[in-house]
Amino acid sequence: MSAPKSSEAAAAAAANAANAASSASAKADSATAASSSSSSSSSSSSPSSLLSQADLLKLMATLRVGSGGSQGTAPKDVQSAAVKEYKFWSTQPVPKIDENPTEHGPIEKKRVEDISKNPYPLPSSFEWDSIDMTDDKQVQEVYTLLYENYVEDDDNMFRFDYSPDFLRWALMPPGFKREWHVGVRSASNKKLVAFISGIPQMMRAYKDKVQMVEINYLCVHKKLRSKRLAPVLIKEITRRVNLHDIWQAVYTAGVVLPKPVAQNRYYHRSLNPKKLIDIGFSRLHRNMTMARTIKLYKVAEQPQLEGFRSLRDSDIPQVTTLLNRYLDQFQLAPVFSEEEVRHWITPRKGVIDAYVVQQPGTNKLTDLCSFYHLPSTVIGHPQHSTLRAAYSFYNVTANPTAERWHDLMGDALIMAKQLDMDVFNALNVMENEQFLKHLKFGEGDGHLQYYLYNWKCPQVPTNQVGLVLL
Repeated sequence: MSAPKSSEAAAAAAANAANAASSASAKADSATAASSSSSSSSSSSSPSSLLSQADLLKLMATLRVGSGGSQGTAPKDVQSAAVKEYKFWSTQPVPKIDENPTEHGPIEKKRVEDISKNPYPLPSSFEWDSIDMTDDKQVQEVYTLLYENYVEDDDNMFRFDYSPDFLRWALMPPGFKREWHVGVRSASNKKLVAFISGIPQMMRAYKDKVQMVEINYLCVHKKLRSKRLAPVLIKEITRRVNLHDIWQAVYTAGVVLPKPVAQNRYYHRSLNPKKLIDIGFSRLHRNMTMARTIKLYKVAEQPQLEGFRSLRDSDIPQVTTLLNRYLDQFQLAPVFSEEEVRHWITPRKGVIDAYVVQQPGTNKLTDLCSFYHLPSTVIGHPQHSTLRAAYSFYNVTANPTAERWHDLMGDALIMAKQLDMDVFNALNVMENEQFLKHLKFGEGDGHLQYYLYNWKCPQVPTNQVGLVLL
């Protein structure tokens, strides 16, 4: 099988996929969907280069908050972005691309009384809807829209498959609001043709605690991407959020928009190298045999840490304290309530898995590791239909030495392998760089940008980001 496409080809693929999502007047927000640069191939020294895997990660990241219509490949670094004109984002309360904020606080201030009670107008053939994620039929509609239109690589080999259960988990945390699950339907047949979501989250940016929303899953049907729906979706969800007296948001993108508050990188760890190579998801290094590659990525059959076990509901109070204390050391991080930790960390089959380490002879918990499941459909392969990927979520140890991180996350890899995961992905957020190299993660060559809407603060260093968005 031929080697997977390069990261440059992937960038072009995502650009083409997003070109029609909006008009030229929305070029800046289109950049979010136009690129595929949140991550790329493993470093050349890696025995098995995870090129297509990284391409998929890039594609996923690009569609988090805007699908648009700029022509060509969107900028992947601040230098390239500095010469680009951002017609949409120049109208929004975000730092300019050449700005280096030193102050902390909102960029603009409004009052709820200033916000229109009426939705933004849509073309006559479309109508707004608020999606009910408690309704199985409507959840299936969102699933189908995302599955068929959200992310697919240029060679039509892989397609992300957010399960209905995953979408309920991602979009229904404590305090979620139906009106922030914004849909656009065809006025004639009521088919769901576009979507964007927001969920509430208390965030801390340096010392400031601010109620924000996390924006995600902007998707416009492939056949309607000339209808200028993307910028209207962004403005409409902003209006709906503002009506609840919330004025800030956090989101990510695989490309550079005005202006990233942080830049991080994806890393990738093969768990089933033969399958990844068979489906064209990775390739065999010219100096490696298949047998040597399989041996290189082999993990133990059982976890090694004493007291390592699955998280239980009775663990939630301790885990909440452990997690919040840990996140308090980072400059950009969520602040979780106990109910939010219960929602996000409690294991759900096929969605999220979490493990703790209980100190022998006591009830004290010293460690937490967790990962969520995001598979992809393998298109047209005679043997394999699904690529199973685990994504590192929140990990904590009360003994943050390099050796402890190696042991804890080594056990996470073992559990992911037991669950038949093919690959384990992680960002270099928090203290993840303590274990990435040691555990044979391959480094991507692109970045995932973090953004704050209507909030200025200084740039956040890579290892000071304590947030993982789905």
